[in-house]
Amino acid sequence: MNALAATSRNFRQAARLLGLDSKLEKSLLIPFREIKVECTIPKDDGTLASFVGFRVQHDNARGPMKGGIRYHPEVDPDEVNALAQLMTWKTAVAAVPYGGAKGGIGCSPGDLSRSELERLTRVFTQKIHDLIGTHTDIPAPDMGTNSQTMAWIFDEYSKFHGHSPAVVTGKPIDLGGSLGRDAATGRGVMYATEALLAEYGKSISGSTFVIQGFGNVGSWAAQLIHEKGGKVIALGDVSGTIRNKAGIDVPALMKHRNEGGQLKDFHGAEVMDASELLVHECDVLLPCALGGVLNRENAPDVKAKFIIEAANHPTDPEDSYQEGSGRVA
Repeated sequence: MNALAATSRNFRQAARLLGLDSKLEKSLLIPFREIKVECTIPKDDGTLASFVGFRVQHDNARGPMKGGIRYHPEVDPDEVNALAQLMTWKTAVAAVPYGGAKGGIGCSPGDLSRSELERLTRVFTQKIHDLIGTHTDIPAPDMGTNSQTMAWIFDEYSKFHGHSPAVVTGKPIDLGGSLGRDAATGRGVMYATEALLAEYGKSISGSTFVIQGFGNVGSWAAQLIHEKGGKVIALGDVSGTIRNKAGIDVPALMKHRNEGGQLKDFHGAEVMDASELLVHECDVLLPCALGGVLNRENAPDVKAKFIIEAANHPTDPEDSYQEGSGRVA
């Protein structure tokens, strides 16, 4: 089941439980606006490269639309639509006065230089600048983007509309960003984990954790769980998958990563097969990367007692947990 089908299926199920009128249900599923733009840039070697950028503005009934921009090879219209829809529901459930939006560019950011990423970001902003704004739609970082990406968007947007620091969130502190923003999602994951475990008389301290993804969310979740006495015994990202049954030294791993090292080269753990990560025995499994990673094929083999969904829709709803025993939050 692709991302949009999975997200729409979950919404329809919620709509039935809420007794929503079928016309309202259909209206809420249709996005306010879909944007697709071509972004051609000169590469450092002088050749031209073209990418496709997307922005889906799902709903603005509760306020300006809000949502991240991700750079990833798998970015496509269905994924962006699903993520924009999820943002609508998340802001509503949290009673934040925003609507939902999401965007992205189909690219491999690791294959692009810093200057190429800047040119790509600025061209994308040029193509959508008249459709975003402080009171319209406010982008934020997501997978493959960061505070520097937001700084480029802010600067390019300001060329057209004047100084506009509020056009993006997640920008650098010296450009008006918020203290604690980098850690915010990972901290929320830690709080959710704490709350779920407490319901069963357990705590983070002494529990074992497996984390898929070591980007912004996964790395902060790992650090904060480590600080609380949790034992991260396995984790992985695109640069490798590692484990240490005695517990990975997360601060040392962060230092290794921040110095340009890859997970597979970290000396404080052994390399493991990436396919074994999600089914590794542990107390808590945290998928912090892509959607749809827990599905019909691997669900029966999941050994975690609890699952905290830190990524967007990491669990495929198509009968994924009819056979599994893990509790999901």
